[in-house]
This record gives sequence, C-alpha cells and structure tokens, in this order.
Amino acid sequence: MTRQTGKVAFITGIARGQGRSHALRLAEEGADIIGVDICADIPSVTYPMASEDDLAETVKGVEGLGRKIVASVADVRDHEGLQRAFDKGVDELGPVDIVIANAGVWSIESDPKLRQQAWQDSIDIMVTGAFNTLDVAVPSMVDRNAGGSIVIVSSTAGLKAAIRNYSVATGGRLAYTTAKHAVVGLMRGYANILAEYSIRVNTIHPTGVNTTMIMNESFARHAEEQPADASSFQNALPIGVLEPADVSNAVAWLCSDEAKYITGTTFVVDAGFTGR
Repeated sequence: MTRQTGKVAFITGIARGQGRSHALRLAEEGADIIGVDICADIPSVTYPMASEDDLAETVKGVEGLGRKIVASVADVRDHEGLQRAFDKGVDELGPVDIVIANAGVWSIESDPKLRQQAWQDSIDIMVTGAFNTLDVAVPSMVDRNAGGSIVIVSSTAGLKAAIRNYSVATGGRLAYTTAKHAVVGLMRGYANILAEYSIRVNTIHPTGVNTTMIMNESFARHAEEQPADASSFQNALPIGVLEPADVSNAVAWLCSDEAKYITGTTFVVDAGFTGR
C-alpha cells in the first residue's frame, strides 16, 4: 500500500512494542518517520524499559522498508528535549502530517514506598507526555494548513475501569486508568480546536497487546496472586491478547484518507472487551 507516500509521521515510544509497530506499518505505506523514546528504566516501573539497542532495531526496520527515519532519545515529560527532537526530524525530513502519541507505562508496583511515584510517573508520561507531544507538533501543522491526522494511544482502560480489588488498586494501576481516560478529554478538545484546519484527532483503545508492558514477570505474578482481578481483563472474542500489528493496522487506517471525515472519536480495537 502507498496511502502515506510523501508523508512524515511523528511517533513517541518508538523503540519497541506498539510504537515500533506503528512506525513499521506507516513506513510500509510510504511514510518517513520521526521517532523518540526515553531508552531508560523508570524506578516505579517494574519491567525493563526499551534500550538504545531497541531504538536502533526500529531504525533498521524502517530503513529496511526503504523509508527515512530520524530517531532520538527523548523523554516525553521534557518539553524542551522533545521539541529539539521534533525540530531535528522536521529539519531533515520535512513537515509532519501524522502524529502518534504512543508513549506509555503500566506500573504494578509492589513496594508501598513507590505508590506515589508510580502515580506521578504514570500521569506525567501518559497525560502530560501526550500533551507535550501535541504541543510541539501542532503549531507547525496549523501553520502549514495542509490538514493531518493525530492519534493518541489510549486503552480499553480509557473507557472501562477494570479494577476490582481494593488491595491491588495501587498508584500505578489507578493512574493508568485515570491517564487513559484523561487523554480522551485531550483528544476531544484538540479535535474541536483543529477541525477548522482539517486536522483530525482521535484516540485508539486496544485491549491487551502482546508487548513487554503486560508480558512480563510482574504482570504474570499479579495475575497469579489476584485471579479475580486478572479475570477482569478477559476479551469476548476467543483471543488472549492482540498483536501490535493489529493495533497498527487500525492506526494506519485512521491516518489515511479513507478516514478523512473521522475525528473526535474513541476508536475501539478490543476483541469485544468493552462490551462484556
């Protein structure tokens, strides 16, 4: 497919998981990529974060598809650093048509001392980080006045609070649900603001995805110790988790001209999870 030929996409959390998958999918369709990732561990997150080697693998994958990529180590919580990374990419590849605010964490911390930090890290990365992502990219899109598409990666947790057990409703888990709901408000505000510029803004809400965020020892231990709580994550369709490409296919469609009149929506890719 060549639906994105000649376009440039800005994607956060690009080193692995959904972020890498989104980059490869859009590159397959002809887009060049500006990408960032923190490439460092966060103390309140119990699984290992992506590394610079992971980021290099994403670069290799995009270039292997014949597309250009400018990838930087940057933290979405750092507005100035994110702006520098974005500007560097635009200088090399040209103006951005697509923005995917993807960076996220899920902290299921067991140390009570980390509860407050897990809350703050989660909100800072997934809410303020999403705002920063749009804040650095949108002005150039408005000035260019050539339309565009923005997708904020939320979750089924942004539509349904799948938390049942008080004893495990820790700072990180509550923050994840809160943050994924909050970005829906961010999306709806921007969708209204940017409509006159033909810039579309949507959130996407996947069920569990086969990435390190949930496929890790901490999450597995939580599921074993709290089976009633873990049961709240079951899908309606007979599938445990989606593959990242399943979400990327939907992201690519939302960013295409085939979805040119879709804005302000909560786009669900959830195997029936939210309908249960």
